[in-house]
Amino acid sequence: MAFTAKDVQALREMTGVGMMKCKEALAASDGDMDKAVEYLREKGLAAAAKKAGKVAAEGVSFAYASPAGVGVIVEVNSQTDFVAKNDQFQAYVKDVAAVIADQNPADVDALMGLTYPGTDRTVQDVQNDKVLAIGENIKVRRFVRYDGGVNVPYIHMGGKIGVLVNLSVEGEAGQAKLVELGKDVAMQIAAMNPTYLDKSDVDQATLDKEKEILLIQAKEENSKLEKPKPDNIVEKMVLGRIGKYYEENCLMQQAFVKENKASVEQHVAAVAKELGVSITVKAFTRFVTGEGIEVQTDDFAAEVASMIK
Repeated sequence: MAFTAKDVQALREMTGVGMMKCKEALAASDGDMDKAVEYLREKGLAAAAKKAGKVAAEGVSFAYASPAGVGVIVEVNSQTDFVAKNDQFQAYVKDVAAVIADQNPADVDALMGLTYPGTDRTVQDVQNDKVLAIGENIKVRRFVRYDGGVNVPYIHMGGKIGVLVNLSVEGEAGQAKLVELGKDVAMQIAAMNPTYLDKSDVDQATLDKEKEILLIQAKEENSKLEKPKPDNIVEKMVLGRIGKYYEENCLMQQAFVKENKASVEQHVAAVAKELGVSITVKAFTRFVTGEGIEVQTDDFAAEVASMIK
């Protein structure tokens, strides 16, 4: 019986086992899904397969700068916060970050097939071992890698939030000062959660929609005035509020929370002037652990009631 890439993906989702192992199992089982699952269990992946169905929404977002200066931020999930603090889990997360930095995988699937540090086995194989040892589902969810520039990691609340900032620097400046600036910007990102790096990054469709909403609001407010303002004044009000939108949603236009006397853009420029260099915040990534993952909540009382009917 033939099988397709979708079958391989389905088996992976059912078992939590790597793509190559799933393909091998389907080939050995002539495309029969049940036999493929059995094959994987016979290969010692039974416990991992059972745990794979459990929702992993806890874990950590870990940001890291390698000795070579490559920046990585990765989210690795577990089922409980207790396991997220486990030494084995923490060591696994750090090793995964090192693999991403050193081997530059294209995506998570490619990452899972790479060689795990200090072994001749894959990241997926070692992850399966961790699932067996720890007793919970573990899953690498996502990662971002920055190669070049100055990369500054920041981890908030033990990994509940992870931030990675990438700076471009022209000229010679002390690394400590650049890291200090990068950390301040990263803390800003963790606290204020900007949607965009700069106002120039806001796409026209988003801007048009925001203007439309603000114009409706302004006209509604204007209609309630005893002496309504002319349309050109209302339009100027909208432009002013667009500026406020930038200040709330764009990192470089936000008020710098550490001092609150200047924008982030102005603070970066001031530090660059002090150091005698040119500094540009090129990119950032902010991960919130478990963000967007749906967690099933069981009604225990209802479950018991259903059992005794």
